Amino acid sequence: MSRFKILAMLPLAVMLSGCNYVVLAPAGDIAAQQRDLVIISTVLMLLIVVPVMALTVLFAWRYRQSNTDARYEPEWDHSTSLELVIWSAPLLIIVCLGALTWMGTHLLDPYRTLGRIHADRAVDQSKAPLEVDVVALDWKWLFIYPDYGIATVNDLAAPVDRPINFRITASSVMNSFYIPALAGQIYAMPGMETKLHAVVNHAGSYRGFSANYSGAGFSGMHFNFQGLDDKGFDAWIASAKSGGGSLGRAEYLQLEKPSQNEPVRRYGTVDSDLYRLILNMCVETGKMCQSEMMAIDAKGGLGHEGLNNTLPLAYDKYARRGTALGPEPTFVAGTCTPDAPQGRTTASITAPVDTAPLLGAGLKRPSFTPLKSSSFFLGQRPKSDS
Repeated sequence: MSRFKILAMLPLAVMLSGCNYVVLAPAGDIAAQQRDLVIISTVLMLLIVVPVMALTVLFAWRYRQSNTDARYEPEWDHSTSLELVIWSAPLLIIVCLGALTWMGTHLLDPYRTLGRIHADRAVDQSKAPLEVDVVALDWKWLFIYPDYGIATVNDLAAPVDRPINFRITASSVMNSFYIPALAGQIYAMPGMETKLHAVVNHAGSYRGFSANYSGAGFSGMHFNFQGLDDKGFDAWIASAKSGGGSLGRAEYLQLEKPSQNEPVRRYGTVDSDLYRLILNMCVETGKMCQSEMMAIDAKGGLGHEGLNNTLPLAYDKYARRGTALGPEPTFVAGTCTPDAPQGRTTASITAPVDTAPLLGAGLKRPSFTPLKSSSFFLGQRPKSDS
């Protein structure tokens, strides 16, 4: 997915923004390069548009019926010189726009790590980039800072001139992560991860929001992004650590429920595995993760018994809200989850597992069946000498 697609949206964004020309006066190097692309592309197109509009008026005035001094040549039908001008000029413009598009698509690829932090400054390789995990919820934004062990809701900050690596996903419907002053928008989709690399060069407070309509609370799905100096960012982190609560699985499941116009919230500690669980749609204890299911499928799947996995995959996401699979919440049980109480086991084997040796020994292929959320575990683990 390329940043360059944002070019088609920028003129409309500028018109709708009124007097806020943040797209043309950004605070980050990536957004500044995108602005340059917009300006250069517009100028190149105006090289054709302006002369055509001017000549249209000139011809209408020059060859009006009352002007008897104008040459009248009803039999004229061809001019090689005029054909060369008409075709060569637009062709040159298209070649220039194509080259510009190609370079922008690759150099400004959101998955590409930054090669510079400013036009005249390269990335300081001795300074690690800031890692931020972004989760689009209904209808709010969750930001997790894995290196600092904190999380925030509708509040994002980063130090000036330090590269930022965003990993982006969503809890339910598709949204679009967009900070106009920082970089182009990138989609957030459930069960998938997109990436964005950016940097902020000027301290200040900037607006971020979802650029993709996602339901009733969409209009309130915005957040504040702060560009801070190193000292200010350290103070911001310390404030979040001291004043926030804890964000684990249970707290996330409550936070994930749809809500509108959420205030800023901070968590001083966060489950280090939470983002991976959100991405794999298995925050609920005992639920099979998407990565586990894909690993099983990569080994050949479970045959006929594996059909039970198909329905919940498409998807039991909303089961606990009672809107997808009926009033009885069901899902595919997890694989030997470490959260199981001691002495108990879950419904299936650890993935990835090559089941061919088991089947060759005459054992039946294991079955993964949807279980009620109130009965994750199947009983006592059998004793073994091994």
